[in-house]
Amino acid sequence: MDTVDANFADEWLENVAKALDGRKPDYLIVQHMEPDHSANIENFVKAYPEATVVANTKTFAMMKNFFPKMDLAGKKLEVKDGESLTLGKHVLTFVFAPMVHWPEVMVTYDSTDKVLFAADGFGKFGALDREEPWDDEARRYFIGIVGKYGLQVQKLLKVAGTLDIQKICSLHGPVLTENLGHYIEKYDIWSSYRPEEEGVVVAYTSVYGNTKKAAELLADKLKEKGCPNVVVYDLARDDMSAAVADAFRYSKLVLATLTYNAGIYPFMQDFINRLTERSFQNRTIGLIENGSWAPTAAKVMKGMFEKSKNITWTENNVKVMSAVKEENVKEIEHWPKNSANKKLEREERIWEKCSAGLCERQRQRSLSFYSFGKKILWSSGGSRIALRWVKKSRGLNFAKACGRLFVSETASGF
Repeated sequence: MDTVDANFADEWLENVAKALDGRKPDYLIVQHMEPDHSANIENFVKAYPEATVVANTKTFAMMKNFFPKMDLAGKKLEVKDGESLTLGKHVLTFVFAPMVHWPEVMVTYDSTDKVLFAADGFGKFGALDREEPWDDEARRYFIGIVGKYGLQVQKLLKVAGTLDIQKICSLHGPVLTENLGHYIEKYDIWSSYRPEEEGVVVAYTSVYGNTKKAAELLADKLKEKGCPNVVVYDLARDDMSAAVADAFRYSKLVLATLTYNAGIYPFMQDFINRLTERSFQNRTIGLIENGSWAPTAAKVMKGMFEKSKNITWTENNVKVMSAVKEENVKEIEHWPKNSANKKLEREERIWEKCSAGLCERQRQRSLSFYSFGKKILWSSGGSRIALRWVKKSRGLNFAKACGRLFVSETASGF
C-alpha cells in the first residue's frame, strides 16, 4: 500500500522483505503519487517483478511522468471508482478522492478488517509522535495541506459515512483505532470551514512597537471581559503555520498592521494570502491600522477578503496615527462591547422578521425538531434553521452557509 520517500528506499525495502518473510507480494496499490509516497514504485517493481501495480487512470499517467523508463507492460491493474479487488479473505474497495489533495488520490477500504487506508487523510505533522495529542498537529497539517479543498473532503466524508470503519491508517500519521468519531468530526468541521471553538486570534505586525502595543492592549481587554480564548501572534516572529491554523480554529480574528508602501507589511500580506487561498470564511474580523501620514492598511486588508464568504466585519476599526494615544485606548476599551451591542440589535430585528414569517400553523405542521447535544435543528420547507445554545451567551448571530440559515448565540460581537 504505497511506498515511501526516496531517502528511505533501502530501509523500506528491508522492512517489506522482513514482513513478507520469504513470500512474494501479489500487488502494490498506489493511492497517491506525491513523491513522499511514490518515490520507490520503480524500486519495488525491480525488486518484485511479478507483482501487479494497482492504480487508477490518472495515477498511471503520473507514473509515466515520474518514471519514464519504468515498464509496467502486463504488470498493472487499472481500477475505477467503487471497484473492488478480492484477495481471498480480504476484499478491498477503492474510493476516488480527487483533490484530497491531488487529482489522482483514492482511498482503500478493507471490508474484512474494516480498515480505511486514507492516503493523506487524517494525517498530521510528526507522524511517529503517537503519544502527543492529535488535534493540534492534525489541524495544522489539514489547513496547510488540504485546507483549500473542503468541498472535496466533504464528499469523501459522505462516502466514509456509509462504511463500517474501525481503524484508520493514514500515510502521514499514527494508526487510529479508538474514538474515531472524534477525528471524523474534526475533519467535518475543518472541511466545512466552521469555527471549532469560540475565541479570538489577534495577529499583528509591528516595526517600532506601536502596533504591537495596540494589539496586546486589545488582547488584555478581551481577557478581562471574559473572552474564552485569546491567542496573540507576532507574524514576523511566530510560527506562521500555527497562526493560520488558529485563525481557522477560532471564531474571530483581529488583524493589526501598519501601512507600508501604501499597502500592508509583508508578513501580514503573507498571512492573509495564506488564509484566503485556503478558503477562509464564516468568521468575524476586526481591524487595527497604523500609519504616520496616510494610513491605508484597513482598506487594503479588507479588500484582500473580498472573495471570502460569510465574513462579518466589526462596526468600527481602530486607527492609530504613529503611536497609541488615549483616544485609541478608549476605542479599544469599548470596541468589542459596542460592536456586540450594535450587532445584537441588528440581529434581533432579523430574528423577529424570520419568526413573523412563520405562522402558528406552519410551526405546528412544518417544523420538525431534532436534538443533537447542544444543537436543535428545525427544518421547514426544505430550509433549515440551526440553533446552537452557548453558555452565558446573549446575542443571535446569523450566517447563511450551504443553503441553510444558521442561528447561534454568541458571547460577544467579537
